Amino acid sequence: MKGLLYAFLGGAVVGCAAAILFAPESGKDLRERIRRMLRNRGIDFTDDDIDALVAQISSEIKE
Repeated sequence: MKGLLYAFLGGAVVGCAAAILFAPESGKDLRERIRRMLRNRGIDFTDDDIDALVAQISSEIKE
């Protein structure tokens, strides 16, 4: 049951981040918005982690 919950939450975070990518913002503003969203949910990412997440989501959207 916990695995299903974690999968759902992980998908929700990725889905939210993907939705944010479609917003007309600069890259810097977008990364800060993602960082704030994750911190509000108790997830602390470094700048490098955010850059990697944005790159991963961008590549998956382009495919």
